[in-house]
Amino acid sequence: MKDAIKRALAVLGISAALSGAAWAIEPGQVVDNFRLLDQAGKSHELYYLSDMKAVVIMVQGNGCPIVRQALPALAEVRAKYRAQGVEFLLLNSNLQDTRELVAKEAADFKIDFPILLDESQLIGEALGVVRTSEVFVIEPKGWKLKYRGPMDDRLSYERQRPAKHHYLTDALDAVLAGKPVKTPYADGVGCLVNFPERDRKTSHAQISYSNQIAPLLKDRCVVCHQVGGVGPWAMTSHAMVKGFAPMIREVLRTQRMPPWHADPHYGTFHNARALTNDERKLLVHWIEAGAPRGTGDDPLLAIKPDVKEWKHGKPDLIVSVPAFDIPATGVIEYQYPRVKNPLGRDVWITAVEIHPGAKQAIHHIIVNDPVIAGSTGERSGGNIAGFAPGMEPIVFPENTGVLFPKDADFVFQMHYTPNGQAVTDHSKVGFYFREATDPPKYPLHLTALTDFKFEIPPGAKEHTTVVTRPIQRDMLIYNIMPHSHLRGRAGTMTAVYPDGRQEILLNVPKYDFNWQTVYEYREPRTISAGSKLIWSFTWDNSPQNPGNPDPTKPVRWGDQTFEEMGIGFVRFRYLDETTDKPAKTASTAGH
Repeated sequence: MKDAIKRALAVLGISAALSGAAWAIEPGQVVDNFRLLDQAGKSHELYYLSDMKAVVIMVQGNGCPIVRQALPALAEVRAKYRAQGVEFLLLNSNLQDTRELVAKEAADFKIDFPILLDESQLIGEALGVVRTSEVFVIEPKGWKLKYRGPMDDRLSYERQRPAKHHYLTDALDAVLAGKPVKTPYADGVGCLVNFPERDRKTSHAQISYSNQIAPLLKDRCVVCHQVGGVGPWAMTSHAMVKGFAPMIREVLRTQRMPPWHADPHYGTFHNARALTNDERKLLVHWIEAGAPRGTGDDPLLAIKPDVKEWKHGKPDLIVSVPAFDIPATGVIEYQYPRVKNPLGRDVWITAVEIHPGAKQAIHHIIVNDPVIAGSTGERSGGNIAGFAPGMEPIVFPENTGVLFPKDADFVFQMHYTPNGQAVTDHSKVGFYFREATDPPKYPLHLTALTDFKFEIPPGAKEHTTVVTRPIQRDMLIYNIMPHSHLRGRAGTMTAVYPDGRQEILLNVPKYDFNWQTVYEYREPRTISAGSKLIWSFTWDNSPQNPGNPDPTKPVRWGDQTFEEMGIGFVRFRYLDETTDKPAKTASTAGH
């Protein structure tokens, strides 16, 4: 079997020395986890399919006649085996096939399979993909490869014949019956897939840690992975990085790190943390080559921890949130402490930095919109800024701000989540502002799109609601932030313009509760009056969601983490409004 795989690889000029396990997964070996987006921007993670009896992956490539002829037969196999717990996916590792072209191929040939886009080619390399139309059968129980090869022997180049061997269905029957697969490998036909890096494995050992890897880690990872940072371990040296190298490879393949969850196909964001495909390949290839130290200095040794208390500089005003005793257990209702504005004058807030006190027991902190002193209300209907895990200081766009009147109180929404240890919270909030005598030019607003009346059925893997917001005045969107709890799965914000044209402003195909990210546009987006914003959000209330508190219960809107939300926050300004000519209507986009 191994010789057969090597012969196939030899067609591409890849030597036997380079076609070992690092490049070719053989039947019986474990297939490592990975996550990819499909042609519609939906996320697929291999190990999420642990509730399946088998996973079938066929290699697809645009324009390949063998694939086009094989797909109808694969659809027939799917119709027979899907109800028996078999999942079917396609994998495209072609360098030349963009998402637009793959989506067009799917539409033109009525392909209704998810086509996973392996844009970095790392997954195809690791599987040892040689030709399109090759099929991989994986058993989730142990994640071992059970079969690789063609579906059957029906197809050859420019001709067909009745199949004598039905390799795929025979393999599935064996896996479902718990029996060995009699033919775990077979030769097949298909279009060759070009993997330029595959025959450069020896050169990967020459990747410079000093000049390439360490600077990349310094630029993209050390901001969190430093002494005192939010990362669980610090990248302080080559030895430390090499020790964690297998884990780094895993989180890169599954795209858990760096923590950036926006689909790169839509929008350009100035706070993007994602690696490029070339950066991801460089790092993974270096790790797969053994993470060699090489020559030169170790730049990580020279990094000093960032000990600055306030990342945005010393605030103009620091407000201490009243202390709160958090018990070790139980459910705590939202707390709304109020603090009188000590300034005695109007100011325009331009940035906010929140320092949670009892970090491990705080789900979030929100600075509500100003509440007039003496009033009894706690919820003002909006907020100025917030903190949740993964959030950075909130810095408003240039020449914008939020007015805080002299006669208003600071009101904070505090969501405490006991974690087994009684602690006292002493949180602080730093405010940066401009004086009312020197205001920013534009007032800033926040609106929220959400459905309050949803009910997520027990066990639902995908439950989606859609909210539509008419836009009655021209507006400029600066950022969008999805917010949900432990069952949040995906969210998409779409603009529908007056001429009927639709544009996806943000797609978050893999929402992560641990990272409450504000997606800041590099260039703010203009939305004209007469348009609509459409917010679509999806939850996963199934046992496959590892963070799900209880998949057996229906879930509705609620403040607590074991309840749910699905909000799309939009930070914007009106194009016809300035601080000297304020709007006469409420500060939401729908009014």
